[in-house]
Amino acid sequence: MAVTVRPAHDAGEIEAAKDLRVRVFCDEQGVDRDEELDELDTEAIHVVALDDGSVVATCRLRPLGRDCKLERMAVEADRRGTGVGRELLEKAEGEARRAGSSRMVVHAQRRAEGFYAQAGYASEGETFLEARIEHVRMTKPLDLRAGAVGAPEVRERR
Repeated sequence: MAVTVRPAHDAGEIEAAKDLRVRVFCDEQGVDRDEELDELDTEAIHVVALDDGSVVATCRLRPLGRDCKLERMAVEADRRGTGVGRELLEKAEGEARRAGSSRMVVHAQRRAEGFYAQAGYASEGETFLEARIEHVRMTKPLDLRAGAVGAPEVRERR
């Protein structure tokens, strides 16, 4: 089944994306709702995957200087393993490039580390806890020329 992946167009799509995040992170994984839905939602770019008008996957992007932070990536349970997450990630990277970012940063749940690694992300540092779930920082250089190969590595000061 084909999906449409794009930035959310209106408040209704953003609310549907947040509802999906609550189902995935709060209901399935036990994250506190107040921790999941934070003030950063108002400044983020929300990317959604739609099937017949329904949000089936989402993430949010926050440009931070030359970096863009990918956060809150969630896919409906019955859509996992179908490629919709990969499509969402590719579109999110395109949006980050469009915003002028040269690197994507994600705090990936350890269980999703392989998904991001297959998409070219590299793990950095030790495992840490966010919302009582093990995460690892991962980054991927983004060549500002969409589709270009061999983008130079960019290091962040800590």
